[in-house]
Amino acid sequence: MINLTLKQLRYFMALAQHGHFGRAAEASAISQPALSMQIKELEESLGTALFERSARHVRLTSFGEEFALRVRDILRSVDELGDLARASHDRLVGRLRIGVIPTIAPYLLPTMIGNLTRMYGELDIHVRETMTSRLIRELSEGQLDAAILALPVSEPSFTELPLFTEELLLVRPGADEGKPVPTREMLREMRLLLLEEGHCFRDQALSFCNIQSGLPREGLDGTSLSTLVQMVGAGVGVTFIPEMAVAVETRSASVSVARFKSPQPSRTVGMVWRKKNPLTKQLLRISEIVRHSADTLRAERDSLSSSLASQA
Repeated sequence: MINLTLKQLRYFMALAQHGHFGRAAEASAISQPALSMQIKELEESLGTALFERSARHVRLTSFGEEFALRVRDILRSVDELGDLARASHDRLVGRLRIGVIPTIAPYLLPTMIGNLTRMYGELDIHVRETMTSRLIRELSEGQLDAAILALPVSEPSFTELPLFTEELLLVRPGADEGKPVPTREMLREMRLLLLEEGHCFRDQALSFCNIQSGLPREGLDGTSLSTLVQMVGAGVGVTFIPEMAVAVETRSASVSVARFKSPQPSRTVGMVWRKKNPLTKQLLRISEIVRHSADTLRAERDSLSSSLASQA
C-alpha cells in the first residue's frame, strides 16, 4: 500500500505551481532541504519520478502532470471539508482567502478589510492580488474562497454577484483642464497609455475606443495605474482610471480628470465564488460588507464628482 500524506501532496502542488524549489519552499513556509526531502520521499513511495530537474528548471514529467490533476481534486475536496465545518458556524470565523484584481485592491481593500476586521474579529483574512485569469484558475482549484473583480467572468461553475458599477474617467495633463473632452474617435488618434496585456481594465479601455486588442499601437503599457497617471502628468499621453482610484492616484500628479459624454464607459464590480462552496451563506454576508465599503468610498467622492460633471 502506497503511503502518501496530505503534507506531501501540498508540497508537490507548490513545486508544480512555482517550478522552483526555493520559491515553492518559501510559499510553503518551510526550508528548501525539507521540501526536497518530502518530494523525494513522495517519488520513492510512488516508484517513479514526478519532476524533471535541471540547473534552471523543474518540470513535471508526463506522469507528474497526470498525478497533479488527481492531487488538485483531492486537495480541493479536503479544503471543502474544512469549509463545510466552518459553514456549520453561524458566525464568521477561521480563514478567508479572497482574491482581488490590481485595479480594485489598493482602493477598496483598506476600507473593506477595516470593516471586516471590526465586525468579524475571528476571521483570518488572506488576500491575493493578481490578474483576473489567475484568480479564476485559483478559484477553480480551490485555492481561493472568493474573488472581487470586474464582471462578467462567464464561468458556469461560479456564482457571480454584482456589487456596484463605476465609471471609467479620462486622465490627461493638467494643462488640458477645462478643454472639451475627446470623443472615442478622437482617442484613437491620441497616445493612449494602458495597463499591460492580461489586465481586464486594459480590455475595457480598448473596447470603449473600439481598438482591437493585440494590434500594434504607439503608447506605453504599464504595470499599474500609478505609473500611467504619473506618465500622463509628465505629458506623455492620456489614460483611463476607475472612479475609485481617482483620489489616490491623482493627488501627487499634475493631471486633470474628466468624465466622458454619453455613452460613458463603465465597469461592474462583483464577487464570485464556486457554486459548490459550502461557505456560500457566509460569502453573501461578506459581499454586503464589500458593497457597504464601496458605498463609503463613493460618498467620499461625491464632492469630486460634482466638480468633474461641469467639465463634461
